[in-house]
Amino acid sequence: MVQTLQVVTIVVVSVAMALSLAHALELPGKLRLSKEYYLVTQQIYYPGFTFGGLAEPIGLVLLLVLLFVATPAGPKFWLTTAAFLAFLLMHATYWLITHPVNNFWLKDFQPEKLAKGFFSFDPLGNVDRLRTADWTALRDRWEYSHVLRAALALLSLVLIVASVV
Repeated sequence: MVQTLQVVTIVVVSVAMALSLAHALELPGKLRLSKEYYLVTQQIYYPGFTFGGLAEPIGLVLLLVLLFVATPAGPKFWLTTAAFLAFLLMHATYWLITHPVNNFWLKDFQPEKLAKGFFSFDPLGNVDRLRTADWTALRDRWEYSHVLRAALALLSLVLIVASVV
């Protein structure tokens, strides 16, 4: 049972890492786009990445469950704890840095009902503060937040694999 949970957790964390890494690897090309092309390009992500993004909360829950079944104070416990914290920081980076920019990019775009509710969520009121920002500052914030998220997700993946091995 625990081995199955470990494998499923590794797969889910891998999916989240892959999505963040995909965004990070686009950085050099996307920095060359004009504002018009960049904004059009941003809108293509939301249908697929919204579904793939479900790997993040699921991964957090699975990592937390693994923490509860790990032997406290053993090496597996500490590696799992570190994996959970790295994954939590990756997820927090999304909500605090990336999501407000997503919300701003989509202010004139009409995503489907479920996605519209998700992307309009703005608990910190960041969207209003972003209205005066230069588009390149928003672009850089979005792009580099994905580099950070990819690094944290990769770290989490390496740590959880190390805890299993």
